[in-house]
Amino acid sequence: MARDRRKKPKHLFYQGRHWFVLVCLVMGTVALAVRGLYVQVIDNDLLQAEGLERQVRVLKMMPARGKILDRRGHVLAVSTPVDAIWAHPASLRQARADWPRLANALGMETADIDRILERNINKGFVYIKRSLSPALASQVTALGVPGVDRQREYHRYYPAGRVAGHLLGFTDVDDRGQEGAELAFENHLGGVVGQKRIRRDRRGYTVENLDQISPVHHGRELRLSIDVRIQSAAHQALARSLVEHKAAGGTAMVLDSRTGEILAMVNLPEFNPNDRSTFNTNAMRNRAVTDIFEPGSTVKPFTLSLALQSGIFTPDTKISTSPGVLVLDRHRIRDIHDYGVLTLANVLVKSSNIGTAKIALELNPSQLVATLQAVGFGQLTGVELPGERSGVLQFKERWRLSEHATLSYGYGLSVTALQLARAYMVLANGGVLKPITIRRREELPRGERVLPSDVVGQINQMLEQVVVKGTGRRARLPSYRVAGKTGTVRKINPEGGYLEGHYLALFAGFAPANEPQFVAVVMIDDPRGEFYYGGRVAAPVFRDIMATALRLYSIPSDIQPQGREVVVTPQSKQSGA
Repeated sequence: MARDRRKKPKHLFYQGRHWFVLVCLVMGTVALAVRGLYVQVIDNDLLQAEGLERQVRVLKMMPARGKILDRRGHVLAVSTPVDAIWAHPASLRQARADWPRLANALGMETADIDRILERNINKGFVYIKRSLSPALASQVTALGVPGVDRQREYHRYYPAGRVAGHLLGFTDVDDRGQEGAELAFENHLGGVVGQKRIRRDRRGYTVENLDQISPVHHGRELRLSIDVRIQSAAHQALARSLVEHKAAGGTAMVLDSRTGEILAMVNLPEFNPNDRSTFNTNAMRNRAVTDIFEPGSTVKPFTLSLALQSGIFTPDTKISTSPGVLVLDRHRIRDIHDYGVLTLANVLVKSSNIGTAKIALELNPSQLVATLQAVGFGQLTGVELPGERSGVLQFKERWRLSEHATLSYGYGLSVTALQLARAYMVLANGGVLKPITIRRREELPRGERVLPSDVVGQINQMLEQVVVKGTGRRARLPSYRVAGKTGTVRKINPEGGYLEGHYLALFAGFAPANEPQFVAVVMIDDPRGEFYYGGRVAAPVFRDIMATALRLYSIPSDIQPQGREVVVTPQSKQSGA
């Protein structure tokens, strides 16, 4: 009896556990059924949307950069279509077996792909290789490597190469302007990147273009004032001179004197914007706007213009320059020769430092500074190019005699080559200062009178005689009257003072002298050959460039064979288009 009573509870225990397990199984089955019903019926749309969302990617649509043209419509810069190969890192990581084929097609090593993916494993997009030809990119995507696709981009090409490198600048791998006009006009040329949504399958292939988030806006065309023919001529003439005179570098530029348009701007050393192996800081500097130097004797016409305005001097006023040396504040001022007594006009023709200094000492130094400022020295020209410097023009309360004297012939101030060209454009325009531009102008700009026209007329006659019988004889042209001034300047030592035996050779002028069309400036840096004077080194470069410009624009001669002047009427002038 006792044994039977003990067995009954055990039987009931096992029976209870059986029912507990059964109830749990039923409840689990019901829960799964409910969940299945929820998934299939209630939440199907939501889950499907989540699955599709995991396959959707946003891609950029790159704009084509606007062309850069010269004034006559010749292409200076153009963007050609290229493709970039990109990948979804996670998808490509899983397709390691395909890496050798991909690497071989791209001219890479599998280790390169591994490094790229390792650095970007948590990203949804990574470039594998860029700037490929569309044909090669098509071959790569045809391999069918999971997660790999291509994207249209653009590569900048410069037909003029080295000839216009400093002016145009260049773009980076994303086709954004980095230097020169490319940087200055980025907003005009660059366009706006667009975006679109795409859907990919499990293997990373694009299977559907869904929609456009924002449209792509291509860049706009830019027409510069440059004439690539004159640019090429200036480049050739400057390069010849650097070889002949063993010079370190140089700058040459040509301006349309009526419009202020820059027709040519050349610097050497050079770089080729199509070849990044030529890129270095020294070669890439646009010296015409970034480098400053003392202008030397090219400033003398402006000193003498103040003298003529003062009423103290006339072109025939006589100045003694003997014995060829003048000492002021223990500072020695010298001429190349003892010129004796010179008229004011011949002080300019002979480029006498002593004569110019003696004239300046009769004038107020503050008025001399104001005159130099009026023609544009000491201030930016406003040209649309990056890196322009304003130069140095000091205003002082008290001037030492030597400072006053040396300022009159171009020491103690610093200018850029473009500033010097603009100052001579004032003379070419009869005393009117006009704005400078690198863009083609459709209308003549308004100018500001800064020098009296009668005084400028007298100065220009003197500048013509500089070329006829003075230091600028090698700038003469057989069929045109030329006005200009030479300059030979000691190079500044960065540590103070001047470098012994190192010079800048300069020539600035315009032609035809009676109806100026073009202004040109030439600067040769550190000629190390037999000659270093501006009249021997820079003037011939000016002559060659100016001859080409006058011929290309069919400017009528203002000299007849027997030497009589030809009157050029306004109707005979060319448009310069």
